[in-house]
Amino acid sequence: MAAIPRRARRLWAYWRNERRTLRQGFVALFISSGGDLLAGLALSFMSSSLTALPGLLVLIPAAIGMRGNIFGALGSRLGTGINTGQFEPTRERDSFLGQNVLGSTFLTLATCLFLGFAARIVAGAFFEQTLTVWDFTVISILGGVLGSLVVGGASVGIAILSHRRRWDLDSVSAPLVTAIGDIATLPALWAAALFVQNVPQATKVVGIIVSILCLIGTIRGLTNKLPSVRRIVRESLPVLLIAGTIDLLAGTVIELRVERFVAFPALLILVPPFLEDTNALAGILSSRLASKLHLGLIDARPVPQALAWFDVSINFLFAVAVFFMVGVSAQVAATLTHQASPGLAAMVSISLTAGMLATIVSSAVAYYSAVATYRFGLDPDNHGIPITSSVMDLAGTLCLVLVMLLYGVSAHG
Repeated sequence: MAAIPRRARRLWAYWRNERRTLRQGFVALFISSGGDLLAGLALSFMSSSLTALPGLLVLIPAAIGMRGNIFGALGSRLGTGINTGQFEPTRERDSFLGQNVLGSTFLTLATCLFLGFAARIVAGAFFEQTLTVWDFTVISILGGVLGSLVVGGASVGIAILSHRRRWDLDSVSAPLVTAIGDIATLPALWAAALFVQNVPQATKVVGIIVSILCLIGTIRGLTNKLPSVRRIVRESLPVLLIAGTIDLLAGTVIELRVERFVAFPALLILVPPFLEDTNALAGILSSRLASKLHLGLIDARPVPQALAWFDVSINFLFAVAVFFMVGVSAQVAATLTHQASPGLAAMVSISLTAGMLATIVSSAVAYYSAVATYRFGLDPDNHGIPITSSVMDLAGTLCLVLVMLLYGVSAHG
């Protein structure tokens, strides 16, 4: 029995030592939730476009998630660079920062091209009516590239501020990048979708041109002379393609139950902050574990060591506060914009229950993805966040839909 208080004291001591991390993480997560709430409102107002453009919901989670995958991993690599003394703010292409940014740029072009064609295949397999391949390609590439310009710039800016002000980038980057990714990517996708909807005669020509440009960028990334750029692209691209495919399946789950979300637009408001906070929590844990593996503070073992468990406990502290606030804020936003909702109690219960389920899954995924990639001699910073983000997009969506069914939320109320 004496072991229990001793472990509790050790845990409490760890939390006290990590006060700065907890404070910065809570601030970043609440900022992230606020930004994601705006994205959720934008998605709820897109309900008519989602009806007019069948299959678009298949692409949206993947396109949003890919921004977090690419630039969350960038933030994780830069965080490790800060911790190991490699990071320096500079514009030189062959610097640590320059090669990381260039690698992320090539990955953006490659994944936008892939998602356009893959979305058409997945949508065609599940739905009779859907957008054409060139519609998907134009929306994916134009929306993805425009969103990436904002997210990429913000990711570098956050890293530079963290370096100067001694912030814990591992706890700050993932929540902020996911929020910025939502805020920037959804309007960009919407604009690209409006282009497809209003100028259908130009879609094929534009689709062919941007596809060729992305293909050239992909080849240049894979064969680049700069070693870090080439390694980032070659290591990251396979896992990003797998991650994108999983995200498309997550979009399919939502598209298959679109009538529930259209009946209660408040649930559409809930989706981006819920999924992105789930991803952000997984990203925080993945980044912290990657840094500890690089620094030799933990070993890549099948059973987590005490220090890894302590990091997991921090994520559950974050989760309770964040998912409660997500449910409340989504309900408040729905009330202020006069959108139908299943009610405050249902919104909070759905968010908290689904959030805790998702956090259990994300903790396991974050730990074992970091350990597995490290043991295979790969860089956990390149694989941890893409793996956790894509798996949690699908797992988080399934948790959300499952809990909605559990609480009896239906298209008929």
